[in-house]
Amino acid sequence: MKILVLGAGAWGTALAISAASQSPPRHRVVLWARDPQQAQEMQAQRENQRYLPGVAWPAALEVSATALDATDSPLLDVDLVVVATPMASLRAMLQTLQRVSVPVAWLCKGFESPLGTSAGVSSSMGLMGHEIKAQVVPGLKVGVLSGPSFALEVARGQPTALVAASDRACVRDALVAAFHGPSLRVYANDDIVGVEVGGAVKNVLAIATGLCDGLALGLNARAALITRGLAEMNRLGLALGARGETFMGLSGLGDLVLTATGDLSRNRRVGQLLAQGLGLQQAVDSLGHVAEGVYSARTVVQRAGHLGVDMPISRAVVALLDGKLSSQQAVAALMGRDPRHEQI
Repeated sequence: MKILVLGAGAWGTALAISAASQSPPRHRVVLWARDPQQAQEMQAQRENQRYLPGVAWPAALEVSATALDATDSPLLDVDLVVVATPMASLRAMLQTLQRVSVPVAWLCKGFESPLGTSAGVSSSMGLMGHEIKAQVVPGLKVGVLSGPSFALEVARGQPTALVAASDRACVRDALVAAFHGPSLRVYANDDIVGVEVGGAVKNVLAIATGLCDGLALGLNARAALITRGLAEMNRLGLALGARGETFMGLSGLGDLVLTATGDLSRNRRVGQLLAQGLGLQQAVDSLGHVAEGVYSARTVVQRAGHLGVDMPISRAVVALLDGKLSSQQAVAALMGRDPRHEQI
C-alpha cells in the first residue's frame, strides 16, 4: 500500500513513522511538506527536528515537497491519503483532493472557524470535518482517524489505540490496513459524527481541566470536570445525530481523559497558563503548536446554543478565553449553579 500523509507537523510525522516502521515493511509511506526547505532538512537529518526532535525516521519513510498538482505529483498511484493539517486548512486541502478516487482521511479535531452562510448546512457557526466534506467534495470517500494519542508516544512506538471512523467500509478497511500494527491498534467505527464531536469537544474540556490543575483545585474537582464534561459531549453529540455509545469509546472518554490529564496536552497547558495569569495570546504563542480547543470553543458553544443543548463548562471556557471572566470567576460560576438531578 502507498500511503501519502499531507502535512509534516507532529501528528502527521508520527503516523508516517508508525506506518513506515512496521516489520517487515508493508507500505510505501510518503510524508508531504508544503515547505520545500523543511522537506530538505528532514530528508538530510532523517528526523523532524521542528516538531519531533530526537525521533529517528525508519528507512522506509520518504519525504516530498512536490506540488500536488504537478505532473509527478505524490498523489499518483496512491492507495490512501491522510490529511494531517490543522482544521483551518482542511477545506482547502479537500478541494485540492476533489479528483482523488482513493480513500481520504483527516487527523484534525475541532470545528472550522465560521465562514458565513452557504447552501445546506449553515457555516455561520463553523463546521466539523464531515460537514465540510459534504459541502465541497460530496463524492469523496472519506473518514477520520482519531482517539487518545500524543504524537511523541506514537512516533516512539509506545502502545496506542485509535479509531477509524467512516460511513464507508472501504475507508475504514484502508485505515486499519495502513496503521494497525504491533504498537498501534486501530478499531473501526461507522459513527463519524460521534467520533468528530468527541475529538472537538474534548479539547475545550481540556482547557477547563488545565485551569483546574493550574489553580490547584484538587483531584476531586478534576474528576468532576471530566465526568460532567463527558455529559456535555454526549448531549451535543446526540443532538447532532451521533450514537451515545461512541462517547464511551476511544474518541470520547478515552481522548478526553488523555487530553485533560496528560502533560503533553497543549489544550490542558493553555488552561494552566491562563490560571497562572498569562493572557490568551501569550499562552498560545508559548506553545509553538496549534491548540485546537482555543479555536473550537466558541463554535462548540454556538452549535450547542442553536440546538438548545446546555454546556455550562464549555460556556465558562469561552467566557474565560474572551476575557469576560477571570479564572476564579469561571470556577465560581460553575460551582454556583443551582442543584439538579444528575443526567448523562
